[in-house]
Amino acid sequence: MKPDASPLGVFGGTFDPVHFGHLRLAEEATDALQLERVRWIPAGQPALRDAPRVGPAQRLDMVRLAISGNPRFELDPAEVEAERISFTVPTLERVRQTICGPDRPLVLLVGADAFAGMAGWHRWEHLFELAHVAVAHRPGYAIEAKQLPPALADVFQRRFCENPRLLADTPAGQIVTFAMTPLDISATKIRALLSKGLSARYLTPESVVAHIHDHHFYTEN
Repeated sequence: MKPDASPLGVFGGTFDPVHFGHLRLAEEATDALQLERVRWIPAGQPALRDAPRVGPAQRLDMVRLAISGNPRFELDPAEVEAERISFTVPTLERVRQTICGPDRPLVLLVGADAFAGMAGWHRWEHLFELAHVAVAHRPGYAIEAKQLPPALADVFQRRFCENPRLLADTPAGQIVTFAMTPLDISATKIRALLSKGLSARYLTPESVVAHIHDHHFYTEN
């Protein structure tokens, strides 16, 4: 039976800081996958990387500024407020229990690099019981099973769906890919520029740039 509601996108990350690459991924995913909206979930304490340069509450504020004015984006502060390490599967379980229920299609948005490392995530195989996975890639560089670690390649081959519109038919379990506009922007590059006193304008929204400068984030002490 087809669920009543349109798919809900979930986009998690450290966002240290959020930038136009993040925003464009979420915007293009909304169109390509026919999502009703995207729920942004900044990690409180990321599990698989070094501690962020900026604290969780400040990163939450930057995401709030960045997505303000886009009615298709909404902010989920729960991982930051919980003050614990953020893992994707428990986060999706929480979203299922408190936001969308068991039957609505839920779509986890990830970049190609993050997807390639998914087999190292906590309880990663349970992801597909909770959500579909949508992988963004550069135009002309589609995701292929031979590029992936063996365990993930097998899952990719079994779960790959060529038609993103079919995500609306089931709550979870499929993998789709979509091409997005390539933007050579990363949080690492932005932090490096700011640490040298250089401008991050046009890499992240002006409201985020102003917030960073007002609070002296990413400057060298």
